[in-house]
Amino acid sequence: MNWTLEVVVVPVTDLDRAKEFYGHRCGFRVDLDDEVAPGIRIIQLTPPGSRCSIALQSGMPLAPGEMSMAPGSLQGLQLCVTDIEAAREELLSRGVDVSPVQHVGPDGWTEGKGGTWNSFLFFKDPDGNGWTVQEAPSELSERE
Repeated sequence: MNWTLEVVVVPVTDLDRAKEFYGHRCGFRVDLDDEVAPGIRIIQLTPPGSRCSIALQSGMPLAPGEMSMAPGSLQGLQLCVTDIEAAREELLSRGVDVSPVQHVGPDGWTEGKGGTWNSFLFFKDPDGNGWTVQEAPSELSERE
């Protein structure tokens, strides 16, 4: 049986602001924006080419044993691209405040590209949820 990660909930304060950020600025596809029950709204968005979506929600009761996440508390979500510089330029052109390309060197984070799997950039959504973009040597479908 396959266990596929398909949706990650991203805690935000304002669904419409987050939808605009992820949909318009980041270029994610809006898959769903629906009130699934009275007072419960879910917006699902998918990064281009991704097999995993993000969900923005309000009014959703916590599942048994689940703890709530404060808006901005989700850190380390990671996207992979095959051209880190093109990804940075696209995000900048869409109005996203994105870091320079960086890599991990002997003294920690250093500006500029690194070797294979060692080029990154970083950005945050309006609530402060932190994203990492990593350069991959090939598309996911070619790595399987």
